[in-house]
Amino acid sequence: MNENALVVNGLTKQYKDFTLGPMDLALPMGCVLGLVGENGAGKSTTIRLIMNAAGRDSGQVQVMGVDNLSPEFREMKENIGVVLDETCVPEFITARQLGKILAGAYRNWDEAAYNSWINRFQLPPNKKYKEYSRGMTMKLGIAAAMSHGAKLLLLDEATSGLDPMVREELLEVFAEFAAQDDHAVLISSHIVSDLEKICDYIAFIHKGKLRLCEEKDMLLERYGLLKCSPQELAAVDPTIIHGKRIGEYGAEALVDRDRAPRDLLVEKPTLEDIILYLAKEEVR
Repeated sequence: MNENALVVNGLTKQYKDFTLGPMDLALPMGCVLGLVGENGAGKSTTIRLIMNAAGRDSGQVQVMGVDNLSPEFREMKENIGVVLDETCVPEFITARQLGKILAGAYRNWDEAAYNSWINRFQLPPNKKYKEYSRGMTMKLGIAAAMSHGAKLLLLDEATSGLDPMVREELLEVFAEFAAQDDHAVLISSHIVSDLEKICDYIAFIHKGKLRLCEEKDMLLERYGLLKCSPQELAAVDPTIIHGKRIGEYGAEALVDRDRAPRDLLVEKPTLEDIILYLAKEEVR
């Protein structure tokens, strides 16, 4: 079995007013990689490039050891479940009818698994797609993605616009899927708290540039949230500061934890703290 479900090296895409990359990502089997960034950062473009739904300018993408430009990748797509922010299901189609259509599209379609997911998600099988709520449409897309033997899930903003209970339910499903040694999940989102709950690795894209890609736990250990007075912050070595916020009565900065002054208060940051500070304009 290939050690990595996904490897991306030097991936770039140039548009008229936007450049993505270079992107370097690695997603081991049995893990969840969170792709985080603001709307328009390049998360959806990255997923499209992985699926070869858009032409890249440079770089390489391998899915379970298969180059996505090779003839073999067409067959490899059977092992990839994709859930996009905007689905392309005709509005008059029911869940039952969609299952019959997909049975003709995937060689490994598992009708029993599909029906099981429909039941688990409590989706009305004979209700038209246009009558589904946002949460129901995402659940239907996930049910389809999980019913043809996929080993890699690519999820684009799969929890966006959903209420907290539905988001929690879906995050649990994704974690269960990735817990299998020969499965993996890449999920893009701008909801950092969702990614912090289930991800093993975090990749942060800001304005098309990959700012970091590493293990979540190492990321949380590397940085600290320094809280002090503006005067105390001014005396701190600027090379350890990765973003700051100064108010009239206090200051806060994201710093290298192991190099922070021992006499000042340094708290453990959330993943959202880290992402927000790294995205600030003053970051080096």
